[in-house]
Amino acid sequence: MTDSPRPGIIVLIVLGAVTGLLSGLFGIGGGIVLVPLLVLLLHFPQRLAAGTSVAAILPAAVVGGIGYAVQGNVDWVAALCLAIGIVVGAQIGSYLLSKVPTGFLRWMFMVFLAGVAVSLWFVVPQRDSEIGITWFSAVMLVVTGLITGVLSGLLGVGGGVVVVPILMFFFGASDLIAKGTSLIMLIPGSISGTLGNFRRRNVDLRAAAALGISASVLSPLGSVLATHISPLWSNIAFSILLAFVLVQMALKMRKPTA
Repeated sequence: MTDSPRPGIIVLIVLGAVTGLLSGLFGIGGGIVLVPLLVLLLHFPQRLAAGTSVAAILPAAVVGGIGYAVQGNVDWVAALCLAIGIVVGAQIGSYLLSKVPTGFLRWMFMVFLAGVAVSLWFVVPQRDSEIGITWFSAVMLVVTGLITGVLSGLLGVGGGVVVVPILMFFFGASDLIAKGTSLIMLIPGSISGTLGNFRRRNVDLRAAAALGISASVLSPLGSVLATHISPLWSNIAFSILLAFVLVQMALKMRKPTA
């Protein structure tokens, strides 16, 4: 593994603050934005960016999740089922992270972004919808958490970009409950993935601490703003954000790598 880059603390704080605001607003860990920023702006190796992102997600998920919980927008049973799966999946993903070629990781991440961006135009929930918990849905939530955990550990995303659309489209959750439940689920997933990445030296703890602490400051603001944006416009804004990140990564891929 290449030596860990040492970016300035101010830059990390700014990136963390942006990540935290988006985390609370969209119910994501923020890795979907943070990983490309670490790679493109701070020149982190892809593996180190992914591992650092998973660690940085934790404080924002805790604070943002509390914000949604206080407003009554968390399904605790669904969050528990998702968490069971994501803890196992995150270990699998962090193991694969040290084995999969970097170029493949970048292309996989780009395909993943494109799929999520497109899906958001077809998933527009009702704000008063709730998750119906049955034995079958509980098992499927665990499976969803498992798959999400693998993607989290492998790509450095918290998993919210997977879970939020799935909870809305397949489990009938409102956008706010999907976001709040997702953030609570990310807490054990981030811990599990970070432990795996730390053992394999795929995380910059200094950068993760700066990013995570600053992200946690603005995460509650994002959760409050989310209640004032309609589900449709929330989806549109998120899809535009993902498209912007995707274009930036595609342009980067066209340049010769060092």
